Amino acid sequence: MIISIASGKGGTGKTTVATNLALSLESEVQVLDCDVEEPNAHLFIRPTVKEVKSITTPVPQVDMEKCSLCGKCGEICQFKAIVVIGDMVLPFHELCHSCGGCMEVCPDKAITETERELGIIEKGYRNGLEFVHGKLRIGEAMSPPLIKKVREYTRPDILTIIDAPPGTSCPVIAAMKGADFVLLVTEPTPFGLHDLKLAVGAVKILKIPCGLIINRSDMGNDQVIRYAKEKDVPVLMEIPFDRGIAETYARGGMVVEVMPEWKEKFIQLYQNIEKIAG
Repeated sequence: MIISIASGKGGTGKTTVATNLALSLESEVQVLDCDVEEPNAHLFIRPTVKEVKSITTPVPQVDMEKCSLCGKCGEICQFKAIVVIGDMVLPFHELCHSCGGCMEVCPDKAITETERELGIIEKGYRNGLEFVHGKLRIGEAMSPPLIKKVREYTRPDILTIIDAPPGTSCPVIAAMKGADFVLLVTEPTPFGLHDLKLAVGAVKILKIPCGLIINRSDMGNDQVIRYAKEKDVPVLMEIPFDRGIAETYARGGMVVEVMPEWKEKFIQLYQNIEKIAG
């Protein structure tokens, strides 16, 4: 089963939930940190890294000696990643989605592919837990291709927990798509409710069963719970604003190790997810 842990906004506690859920379970578990722009699950899991792989994506390069300046490459590109200006063809690699369309329609066979670095993927282990995360290259704007490469490490024979990026844009969709269950983490504040509505809307479009965790549940108001009831989204766990949890997180520790009573709560959370996901 694949569980994607997401939220409409940052700072709600996705990584806390993902890492502590993974360490609570006795079975083999895999954690994929798909928040490639700022991965931080490794700070808590502290895996021993065994593999580092550079990830690239194909982008066009033009041989001007063959090019007839017909402009068909620019016509097919929906992202304006290649344009014909005067007697030049200018590829903008940062905008390229690597579809290969420009190369296919070029009648002169003047376009070939070269590689552009996206970032790296690191794979490691902590006891029986397998950990994979991506690190986007500094200055790189396209994170979904790297997220998809991290997702390729998914093992169908074990439970996979995905720590998704915040928000509801393309990177989040890349991290949620194909999951068996989406666990949304929010907080009982106006900002939390606003972004939760966006996240629930995205999950509904993808037609993935979902549940909700309310972090810092004894702060704010009851608007999130009322919204969850209205949209028939089950609240699977409430985490209070607790000094012990905050201190453990600040030290980079695991709540289920420092406060063992939470291990049973995360195990129960997983069992409830299994029932809902079928």
